[in-house]
Amino acid sequence: MRPRTALTTERFPDQHYSVLFNRRTGFFARIEEPGHEPPFWSQHGPELLDISITGWCDRGCATCYRESGPSGKHMPLEDYGTILRQARSMHVLQVALGGGNPNQHPDFCEMLRMARQDYGIVPNYTTNGRGLTPEVVRASGLHCGAVAVSAYETYEEMTSAITALLRGGIQVNVHFVLDSASIETAVEWLEHQPHYLGGINAIVFLNHKPVGRHPGSYRPLRDSPLVEQFFRLATAGHRFQVGFDSCLATGLARFTDVSPVCFDGCEAGRFSMFVSEDMRMYPCSFMATDGAGLLVESANMLEVWRNSEPFVAIRAKLATDRCPDCNRSSVCMGGCPVFPEIGLCGNR
Repeated sequence: MRPRTALTTERFPDQHYSVLFNRRTGFFARIEEPGHEPPFWSQHGPELLDISITGWCDRGCATCYRESGPSGKHMPLEDYGTILRQARSMHVLQVALGGGNPNQHPDFCEMLRMARQDYGIVPNYTTNGRGLTPEVVRASGLHCGAVAVSAYETYEEMTSAITALLRGGIQVNVHFVLDSASIETAVEWLEHQPHYLGGINAIVFLNHKPVGRHPGSYRPLRDSPLVEQFFRLATAGHRFQVGFDSCLATGLARFTDVSPVCFDGCEAGRFSMFVSEDMRMYPCSFMATDGAGLLVESANMLEVWRNSEPFVAIRAKLATDRCPDCNRSSVCMGGCPVFPEIGLCGNR
């Protein structure tokens, strides 16, 4: 087991870099050795493992990209332990538990404990706000680095969840899915912070993808006239931090002068991996739509990470300069390699 001190330092001499990770604050940095370029991908395995521990959810949101519902299945605790054992050998620093609504998994508290105490890996999770029992809040405070609450209208459940988690002494983020309709609310929040966001650590904005329960109702973010205003507001000063998923990197590159060291392009297959509740491995959770991922039970996770076709292919695509005429393409890496239509640059 790794030491349980707040600051973790791991060095990877074969790739000439080290990582610094503060297990308490979530601060993370890759530091290349003098005279060497930053690594394009981590050959030792993913730094972040995204695990869907359940397909169960009782909200039935139209925008759910996993199509979760009341008939969704829970990942068995034994399977979860199998994943964690291999994750530790790959130097995984964090697991992001999702679903479905992960905290309504019957073994959720034990899953948090196992990751932190048995394997030295920091667990985080995203909740829809339901099922935050006193036991779940207590376990989250003991073991989690942070908890993210998804933003859903009319925001009462989100507000209640934020309040319960803050009272438990937990660092709380809000995950906000952006499309051409919801961006109006995002701009409003950035201009006039609602009282119910008081005390949160950050809002993390996520670019909506055309996949899930109703892909035909997809409303591309780039169709909104507010995109440039949003990025200007989002990168101004706020009482909370503002973060973005890598699927918004094209917007940051086009509409802001944020330093390239502050953001990166897609990390799928480079520094992160997704494992579904049925134990299938993918470079990205948004690729898990066909059930074709390689099974953990029948393959070594590190071997899949290094040599399987989906992971090799996505790295090759991300390494290709898809926008040779753009002087910012090295920052955003040409945008999403799976859904090019979500790009916000002039080349898409």
